[in-house]
Amino acid sequence: MEIDEVLAVNTWTENGQRCLWSSPEELRQAVRGLGAPGNRFLIAQRVPDLPKVFAQVWHEAGGDYRLEHRRGADEFSGTDLTVPDRVADLLAGWAREDDGWDAGVAWEPVPVPPSEEIPALAAEVAARAEEQVHALLRDGYLGIDRLVRETVDLMADDDRDGAAPVSPAQAREIVERLWVARVAEQRAWTGLTDPDRLTRAFTALEREGVVAREDFTCCRSCGMTEIGAEAEDAGGARGFVFFHHQGTRSAAEGHGLSLYYGGFDGSAGTTTSVGRAVVAALTAAGLSAVWDGNPDKAIELTPLTWHKRLVG
Repeated sequence: MEIDEVLAVNTWTENGQRCLWSSPEELRQAVRGLGAPGNRFLIAQRVPDLPKVFAQVWHEAGGDYRLEHRRGADEFSGTDLTVPDRVADLLAGWAREDDGWDAGVAWEPVPVPPSEEIPALAAEVAARAEEQVHALLRDGYLGIDRLVRETVDLMADDDRDGAAPVSPAQAREIVERLWVARVAEQRAWTGLTDPDRLTRAFTALEREGVVAREDFTCCRSCGMTEIGAEAEDAGGARGFVFFHHQGTRSAAEGHGLSLYYGGFDGSAGTTTSVGRAVVAALTAAGLSAVWDGNPDKAIELTPLTWHKRLVG
């Protein structure tokens, strides 16, 4: 059986349907499904997401398909088409960044609102905000919008010397600039990185009935308290494994990563069995797991190079 191509693009529609790493056929079905009230638009972002780079489609039943794409702050173009499959083919070409993907279409400029005037931050405040953003980017789990909100919140908590808070617009300016630099940096990462391998191992464990969560809650205590709720939709999961945000930060700083695991029946036997399954999945994915078989001890991943790819 032929496997459909996977595109480095994420999409979502007005009715809340999301598709991560869409295929051309999934794009086609999503576009064909547009038109009814509550499902009139689709937005697509490449992976990794870049600021002000996206494509979108609007369609109401009986009308044309409005396809638009933006390429940065000042380049925004649109066209009207009548055939949904033609729209989907153009979206697939845009996602692949094919040479000449937009040829043969009558594009017209879409007006872009003038840029907002953003007050400059004091140098020391800007430096602290950049430090926070750099750390979050190294962690690698937040998209641009979440990074903006997190930066605003962290800077509010770090209000030194009575400095004015960092506004969302000021935070976005920093986040988008540093995000683009990080995306450029990660292009040099060839092949699978250790976080890629970790995600593969966790995906395999999910198929084996082990609830596996990355960057889950703030700490071990909260993770152990909340992991049970994650199993409610898992359909008979026997156990779990997770690492928390403090662990993510430790890994990003070069200190390795601790994984916490257990069985949902609370027995030492099930916990040990889950631990063995976790170690086997990590080893199969190409990672070095350190564990002596004691169900009371965390599984340690070391050495670990934390090149977590940004997605968006």
